[in-house]
Amino acid sequence: MNSYVVATIKEWNISQFEKRVGGYAGEWFLMNSRSELTIENLRKINPKYIFFPHWSWIVPDAILKEFNCVCFHMTDVPYGRGGSPLQNLIIRGHQKTKLTALKMANELDAGPVYLKNELCLTGSAAEIFLRSSSLTFDMIEHIVKREPNPVPQQGNVTEFPRRTPAQSLLTPELNLEGFYNTVRMLDADTYPKAYLNLGNLKLEFSGVSKIGSELEATVRVIKESE
Repeated sequence: MNSYVVATIKEWNISQFEKRVGGYAGEWFLMNSRSELTIENLRKINPKYIFFPHWSWIVPDAILKEFNCVCFHMTDVPYGRGGSPLQNLIIRGHQKTKLTALKMANELDAGPVYLKNELCLTGSAAEIFLRSSSLTFDMIEHIVKREPNPVPQQGNVTEFPRRTPAQSLLTPELNLEGFYNTVRMLDADTYPKAYLNLGNLKLEFSGVSKIGSELEATVRVIKESE
């Protein structure tokens, strides 16, 4: 019987793992902390694939060399390699993208591609991540069943810069659509919400929606340390 590992730190992926892998062939293991992902632990399991739906740390070269490591990137690579793909896509006006399953390599998001599937970018970041997570596990099931050979990327490389929390500040030049997109693209757990500063108060925005020609949003007011 083949064994498989899913390494992820996001609750939406952990939920999908618990709901889905019971129906897949093989023995499945979840790793959701950096300390678990060691070459010693992996050698005990000897997985056919290690899937990384959302992982925040560099995977050691020794693991990449010894195991088939598959990550999922929210762009049609080689376009959009790099950090913060969801936010970078939305601020560039994209309404849909491709979720790409690729073999991990030393260079970020540069490995050969197993498969790509369409992903809609409407709604809040939380809604998009839920949609992406469901699609990710569809793709995991496909890879396990079909064992496709990854194909080298083709085309011009475009790299996205990783966003910083300071870039969540809402700026005066934003129009209504820009405000809407900035709030929704940051509206997910663990992400720095769109915000404004008002004296010693920080106003965080979430739950934005369009009401005719206006917007409505939830505002959380936080008193900053003086």
